[in-house]
Amino acid sequence: MTLRRRMTRGLGTIGSMQRRSFLLALAALAAPASGNATPAVALPRIAAVPGGVARVDLGPADTPPQVTVDGRRVLVMRPARDWSALVGIPLAARPGSTLALQVADAAGSREIAVRVQPKRYATQQLKVAPKHVQLSPEDLARHEREREHLQQVLQHWSYAPPSTLRLRTPVSGRRSSSFGLRRVFNGEARNPHSGMDIAAPVGTPVAAAAAGAVIDTGEYFFNGNTVIVDHGQGFLTLYCHLDAIGAASGARLAAGEPIGTVGATGRVTGPHLHFSVYLNATAVDPALFLPAATTG
Repeated sequence: MTLRRRMTRGLGTIGSMQRRSFLLALAALAAPASGNATPAVALPRIAAVPGGVARVDLGPADTPPQVTVDGRRVLVMRPARDWSALVGIPLAARPGSTLALQVADAAGSREIAVRVQPKRYATQQLKVAPKHVQLSPEDLARHEREREHLQQVLQHWSYAPPSTLRLRTPVSGRRSSSFGLRRVFNGEARNPHSGMDIAAPVGTPVAAAAAGAVIDTGEYFFNGNTVIVDHGQGFLTLYCHLDAIGAASGARLAAGEPIGTVGATGRVTGPHLHFSVYLNATAVDPALFLPAATTG
């Protein structure tokens, strides 16, 4: 008599629901273990456009392939059987151009081309006081120092993969400006907006959009009080213009854990949170990572 038959002979007196639950549990115990099984990973919405995210299939392998683009490491995950690279595409990438991914694995090295698809972002014309667009020599020198520092921080790499690439909305409020918006101040074009602005009153709590580690905090000329969180393999979130910083550099955070409060620090005209997402040191559209109902 088989083990399954011996264990189920006495089940006739048990209710049907209990019997079914027992058999399901027994089947799970009898199933062969898979050494290659990995937890399901929630991915962002994919859009191979300037400021978007491309998913590149890498095939099966016992160990994760190493992928770079323009010399920067690229996040690699295995959401199912095969490995995939999640590549952040620069806002400055021209539609129709290609990004060259360098892939190295046990089979050797190869190159994969990612073609950039078209996308049009809005343009906003603004008239502001000259002081908001013209920096003094002292302010310009400070900005350059801070820019170099932040570029180094945004290239931070940790090997543990993120548990998810779907994010919580970090603060309740109205989206007052979208990623990719090109602002023209007094007829002078500026760089496109590298994040999403969420308007909320000063003091509104701001929470970590996913679990991670704080890799930088500081008070910056343009960004004001800022916190940057590493979620793994170059997947970073950045929170700017905070009134108060509530998380120390090096702290490990759970998703939804407070990191500060909304403010109007730095170069802003009103209180809001500037929220940015980075992959491979490239700013990408936060809306791709947030619940669709909260990004409009």
